[in-house]
Amino acid sequence: MQDRIKANLDRIRASGATYVDCRWVPFEETNELTMWNGNLKEAASSRQSGVGIRVLYRGAWGFSASSDVSDLSAVFDRALDNARVAARRVTFPVRLAEKDIVQAAFTSPCEIDPFEVPLADKVAFLKATDEMLDQPGVFQRIGGLSFVRKQINFVDSEGSEIEKHITEVFGQIGVLGADAEGMTHERSFRLGRRGDTRGWESIDRETFAANAERIVRELNQVQQAEICPVDDRSVILMPGIMYLQTHETIGHALELDRILGYELAFAGGSFVRLEDFGRLRYGSEKLTARADATLPNSPGSFGYDDDGVPAQNNLLIDKGLLVGAITGRQMVEEANARSRRIIFSESSGANRATSFYRVPIERMTNINIDPGTDGTLDDIVAQTERGMILDGDRSWSIGSNREQFHFGCEIGWLVEDGEVTDVVKNATYKDDTLHFWNALSAVGDASTWEVVYVDNCGKGQPNQVMQLGHGIPICRFDNVRIGE
Repeated sequence: MQDRIKANLDRIRASGATYVDCRWVPFEETNELTMWNGNLKEAASSRQSGVGIRVLYRGAWGFSASSDVSDLSAVFDRALDNARVAARRVTFPVRLAEKDIVQAAFTSPCEIDPFEVPLADKVAFLKATDEMLDQPGVFQRIGGLSFVRKQINFVDSEGSEIEKHITEVFGQIGVLGADAEGMTHERSFRLGRRGDTRGWESIDRETFAANAERIVRELNQVQQAEICPVDDRSVILMPGIMYLQTHETIGHALELDRILGYELAFAGGSFVRLEDFGRLRYGSEKLTARADATLPNSPGSFGYDDDGVPAQNNLLIDKGLLVGAITGRQMVEEANARSRRIIFSESSGANRATSFYRVPIERMTNINIDPGTDGTLDDIVAQTERGMILDGDRSWSIGSNREQFHFGCEIGWLVEDGEVTDVVKNATYKDDTLHFWNALSAVGDASTWEVVYVDNCGKGQPNQVMQLGHGIPICRFDNVRIGE
Protein backbone atom coordinates (compact mmCIF):
# COMPACT_ATOMS: atom_id res chain seq x y z
CA MET A 1 0.00 0.00 0.00
CA GLN A 2 2.80 2.41 0.87
CA ASP A 3 4.42 1.85 -2.52
CA ARG A 4 1.12 2.46 -4.30
CA ILE A 5 0.66 5.70 -2.40
CA LYS A 6 4.14 6.95 -3.26
CA ALA A 7 3.68 6.09 -6.94
CA ASN A 8 0.47 8.12 -7.07
CA LEU A 9 2.03 11.03 -5.20
CA ASP A 10 4.73 11.19 -7.87
CA ARG A 11 2.17 10.85 -10.67
CA ILE A 12 -0.04 13.68 -9.41
CA ARG A 13 2.99 15.91 -8.83
CA ALA A 14 4.02 15.28 -12.43
CA SER A 15 0.54 16.41 -13.52
CA GLY A 16 1.18 19.92 -12.18
CA ALA A 17 0.27 19.74 -8.51
CA THR A 18 2.54 21.71 -6.19
CA TYR A 19 1.85 19.49 -3.17
CA VAL A 20 0.11 16.18 -2.45
CA ASP A 21 -0.45 14.21 0.74
CA CYS A 22 -2.23 11.03 1.72
CA ARG A 23 -3.60 9.88 5.07
CA TRP A 24 -4.17 6.15 4.99
CA VAL A 25 -6.09 4.80 7.97
CA PRO A 26 -5.84 0.98 7.96
CA PHE A 27 -8.28 0.90 10.87
CA GLU A 28 -10.11 3.13 13.32
CA GLU A 29 -12.17 1.40 15.98
CA THR A 30 -14.52 2.77 18.61
CA ASN A 31 -16.32 1.15 21.52
CA GLU A 32 -19.01 2.98 23.54
CA LEU A 33 -20.80 1.73 26.65
CA THR A 34 -23.44 3.59 28.65
CA MET A 35 -25.21 2.40 31.78
CA TRP A 36 -28.36 4.18 32.97
CA ASN A 37 -29.85 3.36 36.36
CA GLY A 38 -28.18 -0.04 36.38
CA ASN A 39 -29.26 -0.97 32.85
CA LEU A 40 -26.86 -1.23 29.95
CA LYS A 41 -28.39 1.31 27.58
CA GLU A 42 -25.69 1.31 24.91
CA ALA A 43 -22.99 -1.12 23.82
CA ALA A 44 -21.80 -0.03 20.38
CA SER A 45 -18.71 -0.78 18.33
CA SER A 46 -17.58 0.52 14.97
CA ARG A 47 -14.66 0.05 12.60
CA GLN A 48 -13.70 2.02 9.53
CA SER A 49 -10.74 2.37 7.19
CA GLY A 50 -9.83 4.38 4.13
CA VAL A 51 -7.69 7.06 2.55
CA GLY A 52 -7.93 10.84 2.35
CA ILE A 53 -6.03 12.70 -0.38
CA ARG A 54 -5.22 16.40 -0.54
CA VAL A 55 -3.89 18.01 -3.72
CA LEU A 56 -2.70 21.62 -4.01
CA TYR A 57 -2.94 22.89 -7.58
CA ARG A 58 -2.44 26.53 -8.63
CA GLY A 59 -3.18 27.78 -5.15
CA ALA A 60 -6.34 25.72 -4.54
CA TRP A 61 -7.03 22.58 -2.54
CA GLY A 62 -8.73 19.50 -3.89
CA PHE A 63 -9.77 16.68 -1.58
CA SER A 64 -11.05 13.16 -2.09
CA ALA A 65 -11.54 10.22 0.24
CA SER A 66 -12.68 6.63 -0.05
CA SER A 67 -13.03 3.53 2.09
CA ASP A 68 -12.35 1.46 -1.05
CA VAL A 69 -8.63 1.47 -1.80
CA SER A 70 -8.75 -1.10 -4.60
CA ASP A 71 -8.57 1.70 -7.19
CA LEU A 72 -6.29 4.10 -5.35
CA SER A 73 -5.37 6.00 -8.53
CA ALA A 74 -8.99 7.04 -9.00
CA VAL A 75 -9.08 8.62 -5.52
CA PHE A 76 -5.96 10.63 -6.32
CA ASP A 77 -7.41 11.67 -9.68
CA ARG A 78 -10.62 12.94 -8.08
CA ALA A 79 -8.63 15.05 -5.66
CA LEU A 80 -6.66 16.57 -8.55
CA ASP A 81 -9.84 17.20 -10.55
CA ASN A 82 -11.41 18.92 -7.55
CA ALA A 83 -8.32 21.12 -7.16
CA ARG A 84 -8.40 22.08 -10.83
CA VAL A 85 -12.03 23.18 -10.55
CA ALA A 86 -11.36 25.10 -7.33
CA ALA A 87 -8.37 26.86 -8.92
CA ARG A 88 -10.72 28.63 -11.34
CA ARG A 89 -12.32 30.49 -8.45
CA VAL A 90 -9.54 30.88 -5.92
CA THR A 91 -9.31 34.41 -4.49
CA PHE A 92 -6.40 33.94 -2.09
CA PRO A 93 -3.93 31.36 -3.43
CA VAL A 94 -2.90 28.82 -0.81
CA ARG A 95 0.75 28.74 0.21
CA LEU A 96 2.23 26.35 2.73
CA ALA A 97 4.79 27.31 5.35
CA GLU A 98 8.08 25.46 5.19
CA LYS A 99 8.53 22.34 7.27
CA ASP A 100 11.17 19.68 7.79
CA ILE A 101 10.97 16.31 6.09
CA VAL A 102 9.96 13.82 8.78
CA GLN A 103 10.25 10.05 8.78
CA ALA A 104 9.02 8.91 12.17
CA ALA A 105 6.50 6.98 14.23
CA PHE A 106 4.40 7.80 17.30
CA THR A 107 2.54 5.50 19.68
CA SER A 108 0.40 6.85 22.49
CA PRO A 109 1.22 5.32 25.91
CA CYS A 110 -0.96 2.30 26.65
CA GLU A 111 -0.27 -0.73 28.84
CA ILE A 112 -3.57 -2.62 28.55
CA ASP A 113 -5.36 -2.36 25.19
CA PRO A 114 -9.01 -1.62 26.07
CA PHE A 115 -10.16 -3.44 22.95
CA GLU A 116 -8.66 -6.65 24.30
CA VAL A 117 -10.57 -6.34 27.59
CA PRO A 118 -13.65 -8.60 27.61
CA LEU A 119 -17.01 -6.87 27.33
CA ALA A 120 -18.10 -8.60 30.53
CA ASP A 121 -15.30 -6.85 32.46
CA LYS A 122 -16.31 -3.43 31.12
CA VAL A 123 -19.95 -4.00 32.00
CA ALA A 124 -18.97 -5.27 35.45
CA PHE A 125 -17.02 -2.08 36.07
CA LEU A 126 -19.99 0.08 35.09
CA LYS A 127 -22.31 -2.05 37.21
CA ALA A 128 -20.10 -1.77 40.27
CA THR A 129 -19.81 2.00 39.80
CA ASP A 130 -23.58 2.30 39.36
CA GLU A 131 -24.14 0.54 42.68
CA MET A 132 -21.97 3.15 44.39
CA LEU A 133 -24.16 5.89 42.91
CA ASP A 134 -27.43 4.25 43.96
CA GLN A 135 -27.96 6.34 47.09
CA PRO A 136 -30.74 8.44 48.64
CA GLY A 137 -31.33 11.72 46.81
CA VAL A 138 -30.36 10.27 43.41
CA PHE A 139 -33.08 9.50 40.87
CA GLN A 140 -30.88 9.02 37.80
CA ARG A 141 -27.44 7.47 37.55
CA ILE A 142 -25.28 7.55 34.44
CA GLY A 143 -21.96 5.85 33.70
CA GLY A 144 -20.08 5.84 30.44
CA LEU A 145 -16.91 4.41 28.92
CA SER A 146 -15.54 5.27 25.49
CA PHE A 147 -12.53 3.82 23.68
CA VAL A 148 -10.74 4.67 20.43
CA ARG A 149 -7.97 2.77 18.66
CA LYS A 150 -6.54 3.79 15.27
CA GLN A 151 -3.55 3.72 12.98
CA ILE A 152 -2.75 6.65 10.68
CA ASN A 153 -0.10 6.52 7.97
CA PHE A 154 0.83 9.93 6.53
CA VAL A 155 2.86 10.35 3.34
CA ASP A 156 3.42 13.56 1.38
CA SER A 157 5.12 14.66 -1.82
CA GLU A 158 7.85 16.46 0.16
CA GLY A 159 9.24 13.18 1.48
CA SER A 160 7.62 12.84 4.92
CA GLU A 161 6.43 9.44 6.11
CA ILE A 162 4.78 9.13 9.55
CA GLU A 163 3.03 6.21 11.20
CA LYS A 164 0.88 6.81 14.27
CA HIS A 165 -0.85 4.38 16.63
CA ILE A 166 -3.34 6.12 18.92
CA THR A 167 -5.36 4.69 21.82
CA GLU A 168 -7.83 6.81 23.78
CA VAL A 169 -9.80 6.00 26.93
CA PHE A 170 -12.59 8.18 28.34
CA GLY A 171 -14.87 7.64 31.32
CA GLN A 172 -17.47 9.61 33.22
CA ILE A 173 -20.21 9.24 35.81
CA GLY A 174 -23.11 11.47 36.80
CA VAL A 175 -26.02 11.66 39.20
CA LEU A 176 -29.25 13.64 39.01
CA GLY A 177 -31.74 14.58 41.72
CA ALA A 178 -34.58 17.03 42.32
CA ASP A 179 -34.93 19.72 44.96
CA ALA A 180 -38.11 20.55 46.91
CA GLU A 181 -39.40 22.69 44.03
CA GLY A 182 -38.94 19.87 41.54
CA MET A 183 -35.92 21.40 39.78
CA THR A 184 -33.36 18.87 38.57
CA HIS A 185 -29.69 19.19 39.54
CA GLU A 186 -26.67 17.21 38.42
CA ARG A 187 -23.22 16.40 39.71
CA SER A 188 -20.66 14.64 37.54
CA PHE A 189 -17.09 13.42 37.28
CA ARG A 190 -15.02 13.27 34.11
CA LEU A 191 -11.90 11.09 33.95
CA GLY A 192 -8.66 12.98 33.41
CA ARG A 193 -5.02 12.01 33.24
CA ARG A 194 -4.08 9.24 35.64
CA GLY A 195 -0.39 8.30 35.61
CA ASP A 196 1.76 7.83 32.55
CA THR A 197 -0.52 5.74 30.33
CA ARG A 198 -4.10 5.89 29.09
CA GLY A 199 -5.10 2.32 28.34
CA TRP A 200 -7.60 0.26 30.31
CA GLU A 201 -5.30 0.68 33.31
CA SER A 202 -6.45 4.31 33.62
CA ILE A 203 -9.96 3.10 34.51
CA ASP A 204 -9.04 3.10 38.16
CA ARG A 205 -11.69 1.68 40.52
CA GLU A 206 -10.46 3.65 43.53
CA THR A 207 -10.62 6.94 41.63
CA PHE A 208 -14.16 6.27 40.44
CA ALA A 209 -15.24 5.07 43.91
CA ALA A 210 -13.92 8.21 45.62
CA ASN A 211 -15.56 10.50 43.08
CA ALA A 212 -18.83 8.53 43.16
CA GLU A 213 -19.09 9.14 46.90
CA ARG A 214 -18.21 12.81 46.45
CA ILE A 215 -20.67 13.66 43.68
CA VAL A 216 -23.56 11.94 45.50
CA ARG A 217 -22.76 13.91 48.67
CA GLU A 218 -22.51 17.18 46.76
CA LEU A 219 -25.71 16.52 44.81
CA ASN A 220 -27.59 16.18 48.08
CA GLN A 221 -26.04 19.40 49.34
CA VAL A 222 -27.15 21.25 46.20
CA GLN A 223 -30.72 19.97 46.55
CA GLN A 224 -30.94 21.49 50.03
CA ALA A 225 -29.16 24.73 49.12
CA GLU A 226 -30.41 28.27 48.57
CA ILE A 227 -30.33 29.79 45.09
CA CYS A 228 -27.12 31.55 44.06
CA PRO A 229 -27.37 35.27 44.90
CA VAL A 230 -27.07 38.00 42.28
CA ASP A 231 -23.87 39.80 43.16
CA ASP A 232 -20.42 40.92 42.05
CA ARG A 233 -17.83 38.68 43.67
CA SER A 234 -14.53 36.95 43.17
CA VAL A 235 -15.03 33.55 41.56
CA ILE A 236 -12.67 30.67 42.26
CA LEU A 237 -12.83 28.14 39.43
CA MET A 238 -12.11 24.48 40.13
CA PRO A 239 -10.74 22.29 37.30
CA GLY A 240 -14.24 20.97 36.54
CA ILE A 241 -15.23 24.39 35.15
CA MET A 242 -11.82 25.98 34.62
CA TYR A 243 -11.16 23.55 31.76
CA LEU A 244 -14.27 24.78 29.93
CA GLN A 245 -13.42 28.43 30.56
CA THR A 246 -10.01 27.82 29.00
CA HIS A 247 -11.47 25.76 26.15
CA GLU A 248 -14.08 28.29 25.05
CA THR A 249 -12.41 31.66 25.63
CA ILE A 250 -8.76 30.88 24.95
CA GLY A 251 -8.64 27.69 22.89
CA HIS A 252 -11.35 28.36 20.32
CA ALA A 253 -10.66 32.09 20.30
CA LEU A 254 -7.04 31.51 19.26
CA GLU A 255 -7.56 29.05 16.39
CA LEU A 256 -6.04 30.94 13.47
CA ASP A 257 -8.56 29.86 10.84
CA ARG A 258 -11.30 31.23 13.10
CA ILE A 259 -9.37 34.51 13.49
CA LEU A 260 -9.15 34.73 9.69
CA GLY A 261 -12.92 34.33 9.38
CA TYR A 262 -13.26 30.74 8.19
CA GLU A 263 -15.50 29.50 11.02
CA LEU A 264 -18.20 32.17 11.12
CA ALA A 265 -21.00 30.12 9.56
CA PHE A 266 -20.92 27.31 12.10
CA ALA A 267 -19.43 27.97 15.52
CA GLY A 268 -18.62 31.66 15.54
CA GLY A 269 -15.50 33.69 14.90
CA SER A 270 -13.00 35.36 17.21
CA PHE A 271 -12.66 38.86 18.60
CA VAL A 272 -8.88 38.57 18.09
CA ARG A 273 -7.41 40.45 15.12
CA LEU A 274 -4.10 39.91 13.39
CA GLU A 275 -2.84 43.27 14.65
CA ASP A 276 -3.39 42.08 18.25
CA PHE A 277 -0.48 39.64 18.28
CA GLY A 278 2.35 41.03 20.38
CA ARG A 279 0.14 43.93 21.51
CA LEU A 280 -3.11 42.77 23.12
CA ARG A 281 -3.25 42.50 26.90
CA TYR A 282 -5.34 39.30 26.95
CA GLY A 283 -5.10 38.79 30.70
CA SER A 284 -3.31 39.80 33.85
CA GLU A 285 0.37 39.08 34.35
CA LYS A 286 -0.61 35.89 36.19
CA LEU A 287 -1.87 34.35 32.92
CA THR A 288 0.48 32.22 30.85
CA ALA A 289 -1.24 29.85 28.42
CA ARG A 290 0.16 27.42 25.90
CA ALA A 291 -0.92 24.87 23.31
CA ASP A 292 1.25 21.95 24.38
CA ALA A 293 0.91 18.88 22.17
CA THR A 294 4.03 17.42 23.82
CA LEU A 295 2.29 16.93 27.19
CA PRO A 296 2.71 13.25 28.11
CA ASN A 297 -0.38 11.08 28.15
CA SER A 298 -3.18 13.30 26.87
CA PRO A 299 -5.50 12.98 23.86
CA GLY A 300 -4.21 16.37 22.73
CA SER A 301 -0.73 14.84 22.27
CA PHE A 302 -0.49 13.03 18.93
CA GLY A 303 3.15 13.14 17.87
CA TYR A 304 2.66 14.79 14.47
CA ASP A 305 -0.25 16.69 12.97
CA ASP A 306 -1.97 15.95 9.67
CA ASP A 307 0.36 18.33 7.84
CA GLY A 308 3.28 16.17 8.96
CA VAL A 309 4.53 18.81 11.43
CA PRO A 310 5.90 17.62 14.80
CA ALA A 311 3.78 18.34 17.88
CA GLN A 312 4.96 21.42 19.74
CA ASN A 313 4.72 23.31 23.01
CA ASN A 314 3.50 26.61 21.61
CA LEU A 315 3.24 29.69 23.81
CA LEU A 316 -0.08 31.52 23.31
CA ILE A 317 -0.21 34.09 26.11
CA ASP A 318 2.93 35.17 27.96
CA LYS A 319 2.23 36.84 31.32
CA GLY A 320 -0.99 38.27 29.92
CA LEU A 321 0.33 39.32 26.50
CA LEU A 322 -1.03 37.62 23.36
CA VAL A 323 1.92 36.15 21.46
CA GLY A 324 0.74 33.04 19.59
CA ALA A 325 -2.11 31.09 18.03
CA ILE A 326 -3.17 27.56 17.15
CA THR A 327 -1.89 27.17 13.60
CA GLY A 328 -1.27 24.97 10.57
CA ARG A 329 0.92 25.40 7.49
CA GLN A 330 -1.65 27.18 5.33
CA MET A 331 -3.07 29.72 7.75
CA VAL A 332 0.27 31.06 9.01
CA GLU A 333 1.21 32.02 5.45
CA GLU A 334 -2.14 33.70 4.87
CA ALA A 335 -1.99 35.55 8.17
CA ASN A 336 1.50 36.87 7.48
CA ALA A 337 0.50 37.96 3.98
CA ARG A 338 -2.66 39.71 5.11
CA SER A 339 -0.96 41.53 7.97
CA ARG A 340 2.11 42.38 5.86
CA ARG A 341 4.41 41.36 8.69
CA ILE A 342 5.82 38.12 10.02
CA ILE A 343 3.58 37.17 12.90
CA PHE A 344 4.20 33.41 12.72
CA SER A 345 7.55 31.95 11.72
CA GLU A 346 6.15 28.44 11.19
CA SER A 347 3.21 26.14 11.79
CA SER A 348 2.60 25.16 15.41
CA GLY A 349 1.64 21.63 14.32
CA ALA A 350 -2.08 21.85 15.11
CA ASN A 351 -3.75 20.86 11.81
CA ARG A 352 -5.86 17.74 12.40
CA ALA A 353 -8.78 15.85 10.89
CA THR A 354 -11.24 13.73 12.85
CA SER A 355 -11.15 10.92 10.26
CA PHE A 356 -9.73 9.97 6.88
CA TYR A 357 -12.76 11.44 5.08
CA ARG A 358 -12.41 14.95 6.56
CA VAL A 359 -9.90 17.63 5.63
CA PRO A 360 -7.45 18.77 8.34
CA ILE A 361 -8.27 22.07 10.03
CA GLU A 362 -6.71 23.94 12.92
CA ARG A 363 -7.69 22.21 16.16
CA MET A 364 -6.82 22.72 19.77
CA THR A 365 -4.07 20.53 21.19
CA ASN A 366 -3.68 20.61 24.98
CA ILE A 367 -4.57 24.19 25.89
CA ASN A 368 -2.98 24.64 29.30
CA ILE A 369 -2.61 27.35 31.92
CA ASP A 370 0.74 27.36 33.71
CA PRO A 371 0.48 26.84 37.48
CA GLY A 372 1.19 29.87 39.62
CA THR A 373 2.54 30.65 43.06
CA ASP A 374 -0.63 31.40 45.01
CA GLY A 375 -0.79 28.10 46.84
CA THR A 376 -3.61 25.62 47.31
CA LEU A 377 -7.37 26.07 47.25
CA ASP A 378 -7.30 26.69 51.00
CA ASP A 379 -4.63 29.37 50.53
CA ILE A 380 -6.65 31.14 47.83
CA VAL A 381 -9.86 30.95 49.85
CA ALA A 382 -8.10 32.40 52.90
CA GLN A 383 -7.08 35.41 50.80
CA THR A 384 -10.61 35.99 49.42
CA GLU A 385 -12.94 38.45 51.18
CA ARG A 386 -16.16 37.83 49.22
CA GLY A 387 -16.24 35.11 46.64
CA MET A 388 -17.70 31.88 45.33
CA ILE A 389 -16.03 28.58 44.47
CA LEU A 390 -17.46 27.01 41.32
CA ASP A 391 -17.21 23.51 39.86
CA GLY A 392 -18.88 21.40 37.18
CA ASP A 393 -20.05 22.55 33.74
CA ARG A 394 -23.84 22.62 33.55
CA SER A 395 -24.52 25.06 30.71
CA TRP A 396 -22.62 27.51 28.58
CA SER A 397 -23.37 30.33 26.19
CA ILE A 398 -20.64 32.02 24.14
CA GLY A 399 -20.71 35.30 22.18
CA SER A 400 -20.56 34.94 18.40
CA ASN A 401 -16.93 36.08 18.44
CA ARG A 402 -15.98 34.63 21.86
CA GLU A 403 -16.02 38.16 23.24
CA GLN A 404 -18.33 37.30 26.14
CA PHE A 405 -19.73 34.27 27.94
CA HIS A 406 -22.26 32.98 30.45
CA PHE A 407 -21.60 29.69 32.28
CA GLY A 408 -23.85 27.69 34.57
CA CYS A 409 -22.18 25.40 37.11
CA GLU A 410 -23.27 22.27 38.94
CA ILE A 411 -22.36 23.60 42.37
CA GLY A 412 -21.14 26.71 44.15
CA TRP A 413 -19.74 27.44 47.62
CA LEU A 414 -19.90 30.97 48.98
CA VAL A 415 -16.76 32.44 50.57
CA GLU A 416 -16.97 35.13 53.27
CA ASP A 417 -13.92 36.68 54.94
CA GLY A 418 -11.62 33.83 53.93
CA GLU A 419 -14.00 31.03 54.98
CA VAL A 420 -16.21 28.68 52.96
CA THR A 421 -19.79 29.16 54.16
CA ASP A 422 -22.86 27.93 52.26
CA VAL A 423 -23.46 25.70 49.24
CA VAL A 424 -25.65 27.35 46.56
CA LYS A 425 -27.60 25.93 43.64
CA ASN A 426 -28.10 27.31 40.12
CA ALA A 427 -24.68 28.94 40.35
CA THR A 428 -23.81 31.04 37.29
CA TYR A 429 -21.25 33.62 36.29
CA LYS A 430 -20.74 35.84 33.25
CA ASP A 431 -18.32 38.43 31.92
CA ASP A 432 -16.57 39.87 28.89
CA THR A 433 -13.64 37.68 27.92
CA LEU A 434 -10.87 40.27 28.15
CA HIS A 435 -12.19 41.83 31.34
CA PHE A 436 -12.41 38.38 32.91
CA TRP A 437 -8.89 37.22 32.09
CA ASN A 438 -7.47 40.60 33.12
CA ALA A 439 -9.23 40.12 36.46
CA LEU A 440 -7.22 36.96 37.14
CA SER A 441 -5.83 37.61 40.61
CA ALA A 442 -4.65 34.22 41.90
CA VAL A 443 -3.33 31.07 40.20
CA GLY A 444 -2.95 27.89 42.18
CA ASP A 445 0.38 26.10 42.48
CA ALA A 446 1.37 22.82 40.81
CA SER A 447 -0.52 20.77 43.40
CA THR A 448 -3.80 22.21 42.05
CA TRP A 449 -2.90 21.59 38.39
CA GLU A 450 -4.61 18.67 36.66
CA VAL A 451 -5.33 17.51 33.11
CA VAL A 452 -9.00 17.23 32.18
CA TYR A 453 -9.83 15.16 29.08
CA VAL A 454 -12.30 16.41 26.45
CA ASP A 455 -13.73 13.86 24.01
CA ASN A 456 -16.33 15.98 22.23
CA CYS A 457 -14.80 19.19 20.87
CA GLY A 458 -16.80 20.09 17.77
CA LYS A 459 -15.71 22.37 14.96
CA GLY A 460 -16.02 22.73 11.21
CA GLN A 461 -18.68 22.26 8.59
CA PRO A 462 -19.33 19.39 8.14
CA ASN A 463 -18.73 18.89 11.83
CA GLN A 464 -15.56 17.27 13.12
CA VAL A 465 -15.35 15.99 16.70
CA MET A 466 -11.87 15.94 18.22
CA GLN A 467 -10.26 14.79 21.47
CA LEU A 468 -7.85 16.86 23.56
CA GLY A 469 -6.90 17.81 27.10
CA HIS A 470 -6.62 20.88 29.31
CA GLY A 471 -4.02 21.22 32.05
CA ILE A 472 -5.33 23.83 34.43
CA PRO A 473 -4.80 25.02 38.00
CA ILE A 474 -7.39 26.48 40.35
CA CYS A 475 -7.81 30.18 39.49
CA ARG A 476 -9.49 33.23 41.07
CA PHE A 477 -11.01 36.14 39.13
CA ASP A 478 -12.20 39.32 40.82
CA ASN A 479 -15.32 41.46 40.34
CA VAL A 480 -17.36 38.95 38.32
CA ARG A 481 -21.15 38.99 38.03
CA ILE A 482 -22.79 35.89 39.52
CA GLY A 483 -26.36 34.64 39.74
CA GLU A 484 -27.79 36.12 36.51
